[in-house]
Amino acid sequence: MTNKIIALVDDSIYATSVCEHAAWASRRMQAPVELLHVLGRREPAGRQDLSGTIRLGARSALLEELATLDAQRSRIANAQGRALLEDARGLTERAGGMQVTTRLEQGDLIEQATGREADPALIVLGKRGAAADFAQGHLGSNLERIVRAARVPVLVASRGFRPIHKVLVAFDGGTSAMKAIDHIAASPTFHGLQIEVVMAQPGSRDAQGQLDEAILRLRAAGINASMRLLHGAPETALTSHLEQQGHDLLVMGAYGHSRLRRLIIGSTTTQMLIDSRLPVLLFR
Repeated sequence: MTNKIIALVDDSIYATSVCEHAAWASRRMQAPVELLHVLGRREPAGRQDLSGTIRLGARSALLEELATLDAQRSRIANAQGRALLEDARGLTERAGGMQVTTRLEQGDLIEQATGREADPALIVLGKRGAAADFAQGHLGSNLERIVRAARVPVLVASRGFRPIHKVLVAFDGGTSAMKAIDHIAASPTFHGLQIEVVMAQPGSRDAQGQLDEAILRLRAAGINASMRLLHGAPETALTSHLEQQGHDLLVMGAYGHSRLRRLIIGSTTTQMLIDSRLPVLLFR
């Protein structure tokens, strides 16, 4: 695995924030940034069978015209994509991103961002895509797919960037939560930041022991870490605590399975992503 950061940029209102969060991660990790914009797959012109409604000669002429229009659309989409990436490169470099490159691709966004050829150490994307203003109560359609497919942490940018000094780690003792703790302990990204590890609804001595172990791991790595136990439903307790304590970044595990074993991110994670105005770093 490389230490490259892949930032997914589009024409949504989150694009600027994605670039700024990628630049922040780049400085902290001393890692290069690759800005990626993916054009969707195009349907071939004339796929619909029109032979039953117009004469053969007219159909052939129409298909030629459709093919010409399709080529024009492709050129325009490519030009727009390149322009978007160049603007994003300038913004990311001005925000302090290191070794910023761009990549314009066509096809499936998930394959291009998470495939073995991409090989990132971190993926940065916005909470919602180009239709963000029309979906305030929902997450972007690609977010869950990317988190599920990614083998690396995924940083979900908030609408606006602000300097990150204070981090809340939502801890439940699960595998992904311990993975987050190990990552924080080992990564230069978090050194010098204030880390608070929070557990909501602690229900057993084992849970308390896991929390104590997490704090010991972080402190042994030289991390300024403290812990807090909260009472109440995790979604409500964590959101309230975030608002009261002025954190700048939320870190949490990504997955949980419902009783029906549906393939969803997990109710707590989903609700936190929707409700939180902070960037969220997810671990699977």
